[in-house]
Amino acid sequence: MDEFALIRKHFQSLVPGSSDVVLGVGDDCALLLPPPGEELAVTTDTLVAGHHFDLQARPQDIGWKSLAVSLSDLAAMGARPRWFVLALTLERVDEAWLTAFAQGLNALAAPCGIALVGGDTTRGPLSITITAMGTLPSGKAIRRSCAKPGDAVCVTGTLGDAALALELGLATQCARFDPDREYLKARLNRPSPRLTAGHSLRGLAHAAIDLSDGLAGDLQHILEESWVGAEIRAEKLPRSEAFQHLAPAASRLSLQAAGGDDYELCVCIPPELLAEARRKLDVPLTEIGRITREPGLRWLDAAGGVLSVELRGYNHFS
Repeated sequence: MDEFALIRKHFQSLVPGSSDVVLGVGDDCALLLPPPGEELAVTTDTLVAGHHFDLQARPQDIGWKSLAVSLSDLAAMGARPRWFVLALTLERVDEAWLTAFAQGLNALAAPCGIALVGGDTTRGPLSITITAMGTLPSGKAIRRSCAKPGDAVCVTGTLGDAALALELGLATQCARFDPDREYLKARLNRPSPRLTAGHSLRGLAHAAIDLSDGLAGDLQHILEESWVGAEIRAEKLPRSEAFQHLAPAASRLSLQAAGGDDYELCVCIPPELLAEARRKLDVPLTEIGRITREPGLRWLDAAGGVLSVELRGYNHFS
């Protein structure tokens, strides 16, 4: 089976017939038509078997998450998803695996309105690379480099669920007998990109980033790009009920701040705009600290004292 036959058989439901795709799958390049007055946002992510997902994970979940991680990047900049290309490296052609993988991919792509417009297939160790493209009004992107002293540092949703699921070995386990474990497993395997939140924060947030490698590491990118610092109240980090029930007290801060795989948004927003932002968002927005003029990231306890902890995000080459 050649790559075009593979695409036709397993991914046809993802191939668009919309007016913004002049030419999709089947030629050397796709030809796309961004709306007038809008900028193109482009992001690429690679997931490698054994590093970013378990080889025994359900292919439906692998398909979903492969796209979710790129959609989360678009969400952080406030972009609307439009198109993606898929580079798929396979050890062999497994029809059942490909069918399930495509089902998981489509389960997220369809409601998000993003269309497959090209890609590549090759033979080798299993890996998935997706380049996702979105659009947004010119000059309206939420960047990492515009945080201001005095901004409230906020996060959507809850933190630490996926990291706890990984620590508990839930990635491939059936956990339906335990609602807490099943919830954590879903947060790891099927994260929800905060696309609506990203759109709603345009014009309100000064800066934003998606939390893929952990709050401690990802927030540091904002601080470095914006030439500012931050003070974060550890007790303010939002927790799900499942996390509260199952996370050991001693490791909670590490899981929430350095665990990774949250795919929530961390945003820096003027305090006076917080109420408006919360009204517009479809997920909770929790204030966890403030941006400061003094460089560096400081973690504070409930009394405002500086915690003596060293927290780092995920490092792909550590």
